[in-house]
Amino acid sequence: MKSVKAKLSKPFANLVYKRTQKWANNPIKTQEKVFKSLIAKAKHTAFGKDHNFDKINSHSDFVKQVPVRDYEGLKHYVERVVQGERDVLWKNKPIYFAKTSGTTSGAKYIPITKESMPFHIKAARNAILMYIKETGNADFVDGKMIFLQGSPVLESSNGIQLGRLSGIVAHYVPKYLQSNRLPSWETNCIEDWETKVEAVVDETINEDMSIISGIPSWVQMYFERLELRSGKKVGDLFKNFNLFIYGGVNFEPYRNKFESLIGRKVDSIELYPASEGFFAYQDKQNVKGMLLLLNGGIFYEFIKADNFFDENPERLTLKDVEIGVNYVMIISTNAGLWGYNIGDTIQFTSTSPYRVIVSGRIKHFISAFGEHVIGKEVEYALKEAIDQVNCEVSEFTVAPQLSPESGLPYHEWFIEFESEPENLIKLAEAIDKAMQTQNSYYFDLIDGKILQTLKISCVKKDGFKSYMKSIGKLGGQNKLPRLSNDRGIAEKLIGLNLIK
Repeated sequence: MKSVKAKLSKPFANLVYKRTQKWANNPIKTQEKVFKSLIAKAKHTAFGKDHNFDKINSHSDFVKQVPVRDYEGLKHYVERVVQGERDVLWKNKPIYFAKTSGTTSGAKYIPITKESMPFHIKAARNAILMYIKETGNADFVDGKMIFLQGSPVLESSNGIQLGRLSGIVAHYVPKYLQSNRLPSWETNCIEDWETKVEAVVDETINEDMSIISGIPSWVQMYFERLELRSGKKVGDLFKNFNLFIYGGVNFEPYRNKFESLIGRKVDSIELYPASEGFFAYQDKQNVKGMLLLLNGGIFYEFIKADNFFDENPERLTLKDVEIGVNYVMIISTNAGLWGYNIGDTIQFTSTSPYRVIVSGRIKHFISAFGEHVIGKEVEYALKEAIDQVNCEVSEFTVAPQLSPESGLPYHEWFIEFESEPENLIKLAEAIDKAMQTQNSYYFDLIDGKILQTLKISCVKKDGFKSYMKSIGKLGGQNKLPRLSNDRGIAEKLIGLNLIK
């Protein structure tokens, strides 16, 4: 018999669907409204005064007044907020800082305001409701749910609380889900990831889990521990587990391994959250891409990735974008980020409605020879290749080898296999062929004998976990870069003796 909660979720899902259709079917108007609201509300802030917000009436005005910046470019404003100053980037003070570990600037403090926080919560909720609307499946709301996340313990600085985004969000779980939610508060507060996973297994192994959510690489670790402890497939252990919710990385490289660990296929919902905002979620099970959230207090601009490092690249709005082009996404938000480069590259899969996929990071690419290989290309190439060659991959990253001991330079693929192929050379050739098909520059370099066919270096079992642990980034929201334009990660793997 269905619970009241399951019954009520369907009319609620219908309501959210109708509201979503309203703005999704009027995308340009919706974004114009967001833009005007953001400018009006921030006119009297320090940033608004410094950038003449009182004279901004159009996007072209905004482009003239507000340059594109990354965190480093906004840091002097953020530091004023951290010190407790009001009305700097947004009115009053933020209610939180999402603290993240930056690679170049040390810790980053991303503001979350009273106006922006609700959108982080609603977007995650609405993604599930859109799934209920499409599939009619609401039974899972009665089962136990687990969200593998960072610690909810928050610090306080000058009246502003700070912690990891996932830890902050943990404070906003609706009351009607509290009894269903695992792990316990105490377990969630454990900082050491490996200790935490064991504690999560202890608490969940005998429960009826219906929804499991987290970054795929860390959920995989949880599943492996469950299987080791119980001797059962995850799908046999949790017979009502039918929905996996994930974000942060492309799921495709993990899909085969997940199906093996679960023992059957389960539905999944992809999310696109970040400390800077919740940008998109998958609204259709069999349609490529995630619905870009246009009414969530975020104004979007897009710069073609190929032109991003030009002196004055064109900043496009939604009406100018094309399907299949690689764009750097620039945001201005009701948390006080202005012309902000979050570092992600996206591609549109649809413009009616606007749906996107994350194609990589603008800083994570290989262009040692002008090939500009991006994350989406290496992930797709590996998937194509393992469909042809019988093997299973746990994790991988790619780096250029500029000065080999002999022969031409090449791309070196560091791969940790769950099950190795019989012939590594055959796999390398299949990946290389898929890379050439996708990237014409790479094809020209191979064809012109500037590069030789890529080479594979096998990483020891759990080698990438050991690498992430060595740099203090095991678990939580941390992700392994898929590719680098230097050999920093490669040399660390070699130095730690993690290569077979």
